[in-house]
Amino acid sequence: MVSFSVQMEALVSALPYAEITLSILLIVGVVLQRRGATLGGAFGGDNFASTFYKRRGAEKFLFNATILVAVLLILATITNFLLAGA
Repeated sequence: MVSFSVQMEALVSALPYAEITLSILLIVGVVLQRRGATLGGAFGGDNFASTFYKRRGAEKFLFNATILVAVLLILATITNFLLAGA
């Protein structure tokens, strides 16, 4: 039977790789959602025609997946912070 400390060491050593993977997935998810953005919109320009609409299909899935990846990245970072200090 593997001791608890060995399992914790394995988890602490694997968490940075999980954080890197999740951060890359988060970047990809955000970049894929920026399809209709213009330079004026990046600096606060008004483009209300494309702002309010309902997400459907793959766009909704990508939006929800990006939120999930962001939450997982935050949880992995907090876990790594807490376990590395222990």
